Amino acid sequence: MYNQVGLNAQMLANNKVIPTINVKAKDSALKEQTDAFESVILKMLLDNAMKNQEDLFSTQKDPGDKIYKSMYREELAKASAGSFGFSQMLYDYLSRGK
Repeated sequence: MYNQVGLNAQMLANNKVIPTINVKAKDSALKEQTDAFESVILKMLLDNAMKNQEDLFSTQKDPGDKIYKSMYREELAKASAGSFGFSQMLYDYLSRGK
């Protein structure tokens, strides 16, 4: 697993901003923030699961192959965010304190 320093380094290396969650936000804003957090978790899971998959889009080694695959996994994670349950559990936990 990643430690916090390793996670921060990975996010900075990928030019990503680590989503922050404001527990005082309105319900709709809090849900968006927890979905964004779930998207990051899903992206990391997809990156790890697909790191050895060579021929996902083509059999040739194109110059932008790694970038294209990373963009695909990022969009897949964004589209799937909110449906795996991490977001809902986090939302329920954070909204109890309001």
